Amino acid sequence: MSYRAPVAEIAYTLRHVAGLEQVLGGTGDLGADDVEAVLEEAGRLASEVIAPLDRAGDRHGTPFRDGSVTTAPGWQAAYRGFVEGGWNGIGATPDFGGQGLPHLVSAACTEMWNGASIAFGLCPLLTAGGIEALTAHGSAELKERYLGRLISGEWTATMNLTEPQAGSDLSALRTRAEPAGDGSYRITGAKIYITYGEHDLSDNIVHLVLARLKDAPAGTRGISLFLVPKVLPDGTRNDLRCSGIEHKLGIHGSPTCSMAFGDAGGATGWLIGEENRGLACMFTMMNSARLNVGLQGVGAAEAATQRAVAYARERRQGKAPGATEASSPIVAHPDVQRMLITMRAYTAAARGICYLTAAALDAAHGPEGQRAHDRASLLTPVAKAFATDIANEVASLGVQVHGGMGFVEETGAAQHMRDARILAIYEGTNGIQAMDLVGRKLALNGGETVRAQIASMRGAAEALLKDGNPGFGHAAARLRSAVESLDRATSFQLRAAASNRPEAALAGATPYLRLFGLAQGGACLARAALASSAAGKTGGVSGADAGRIALLRFYAENLLTAAGGLEESVIAGGGFVDGAMAALDA
Repeated sequence: MSYRAPVAEIAYTLRHVAGLEQVLGGTGDLGADDVEAVLEEAGRLASEVIAPLDRAGDRHGTPFRDGSVTTAPGWQAAYRGFVEGGWNGIGATPDFGGQGLPHLVSAACTEMWNGASIAFGLCPLLTAGGIEALTAHGSAELKERYLGRLISGEWTATMNLTEPQAGSDLSALRTRAEPAGDGSYRITGAKIYITYGEHDLSDNIVHLVLARLKDAPAGTRGISLFLVPKVLPDGTRNDLRCSGIEHKLGIHGSPTCSMAFGDAGGATGWLIGEENRGLACMFTMMNSARLNVGLQGVGAAEAATQRAVAYARERRQGKAPGATEASSPIVAHPDVQRMLITMRAYTAAARGICYLTAAALDAAHGPEGQRAHDRASLLTPVAKAFATDIANEVASLGVQVHGGMGFVEETGAAQHMRDARILAIYEGTNGIQAMDLVGRKLALNGGETVRAQIASMRGAAEALLKDGNPGFGHAAARLRSAVESLDRATSFQLRAAASNRPEAALAGATPYLRLFGLAQGGACLARAALASSAAGKTGGVSGADAGRIALLRFYAENLLTAAGGLEESVIAGGGFVDGAMAALDA
């Protein structure tokens, strides 16, 4: 079964969880009906053009010969259709040809591109990061020369951060930059794990490269960002090359390259922003870049869920309780139902969190300003880590639903699991996201930002109780209990930070982020179910509305029950730090 973009559910989540109408209030003539038309077209492209190419990309890989990479058959045509449709620039500035649509609309499209194919969706995702960095920090000359062609998709962009000796530790970067005397710089060094560092989808690739100037300050304070194109403005080839591609567990259709700069004396590059301020340029795009990876997780989970549900409805084995036939579709067995509903619930919860984050990014440009920016900053590590963790769990459950057929490549379930695995690693591992959350984001505005978010979650639980729909079951009580666990765990983390006990905070960072995501996801499902309940009171409950109410109940009564244990892990589980090495060395 091929992926079908869940346009109706995406549109519902935009409206009733993320607050689409409020976001559109500041975007002129764009209305909710216009957004739904955009989503329909994006969903059609994802479902009918991109998704059918995903398996071919996985099988074909990215052959590397004579310094060139060849993408899978059909990918060039699909990319041409993507850019000709204007999809590459839907969120970019209209000043250089973009459509300027809200982050929230762009987020929905990003989910669909990556639900159809993570490997394909990575190329425009990386270009979007380059567009954002150049828009915010590039000189007028660089914008004039490169921004329009990046926004159109005629050219693509990459981010060159990682080096062999420096994984997540950017302070250890060795790539060098020297002024050339004409306003440009000469870049020498090597980078690894460069997604789409070489490919055949566009004529030019614009590399954004972190490097050090001579006599720059040590550590991250001495890093600068440079624009280094594959093809120079005069049409000649720059002094850079792809030196090899990685043979990976998943995302086989996406070339992951090693890059060499300066074999013949130095690749020509131009400074973006100020010297020694490269990380500041990077952090400009960090929230949206990490959110985009979270959206990849949502797309991956949705695709795995669709495949598992379709298989479970077709595969017959055993006799389900109450069945009259000799064998039943496995979807009729309670334990298979448990797995499938878990997949569906986690996916919907992660979607809600990611869309809330996108809406906060939009609100940061409106009257809320800094308050919304702080909310987006708080939610971003949760969106990235929670959504990509559940992508791995959901894809694994998808293999389990398929049984032995999930462990072989024939059904496609294994590919979802292989492709999803990278999501918890790149754009900052999920452990780094948890450290960022407890080490930086909880302290925003003196802790008021996280307290306000918890209050919003508490409000969702209270609204469930007030609504009184019997279909909610024990959802109000379970959500309220989870939110109180999060509140207590947050107080512990803030006290640990105030008392200068970073080891206590960091030891519980990962379970804390999971607790946050679990509670926030429950609040998102509550908002969706409340809207469905309200619709039922005025015009009868539709099948989709009944499904959202049932999904909330399952999530609350089966998944939110983990909140208390996670709270204990945060508050009392850090003692392992004292004996960690002894335990590891035993």
